[in-house]
Amino acid sequence: MKKILFVIGSLRKQSFNRQVSEYVQELLNGKAQVAELDYVALPFVNQDIEFPTPDVLMSVRQEVLDADALWVFSPEYNYSYPAAVKNLFDWLSRPMTTDRNSKTAIRGKKVVLTGIGGGNQTKDCREKLTSLLNFIGAEIMPLQVGLVVNVEAWKNNVVILTNDQKAQLKAQVEETLRFIE
Repeated sequence: MKKILFVIGSLRKQSFNRQVSEYVQELLNGKAQVAELDYVALPFVNQDIEFPTPDVLMSVRQEVLDADALWVFSPEYNYSYPAAVKNLFDWLSRPMTTDRNSKTAIRGKKVVLTGIGGGNQTKDCREKLTSLLNFIGAEIMPLQVGLVVNVEAWKNNVVILTNDQKAQLKAQVEETLRFIE
């Protein structure tokens, strides 16, 4: 069974994107192994601490290397992606040894993008993530899903997906399973 590693772009406990990821995980049940990447303890990228490699970075890299694909669920912050997501991908793009030609943990990795947010449907976030991920050598699945959060969620932190949104996510799950084969 293929392993998909979820990257939740919002670090908030009741993140809208975490709630969407939980729905997607239900759709993947029995079709793929799912785990969530814990990257909150990563320090900011700093070449002064790159070698010897911090334990937290070695652990994050190993989880990424062991996965068949990453699935990023990210909100849009100021027409872009959150700083924590950028920091993660900056670290994953760095060489894993002191040899500058060393492989990276992200090069060639398959990545799926989904986001829920305001009326922009995380469009700018996903566009910028696509550019970043292409630049660092990841393989991005063309089918991306951007969703508008239900108005009540801004007050009660409960995402309620419409039938159309559920159908979009189901189609993305089916495409993801083909993409990672």
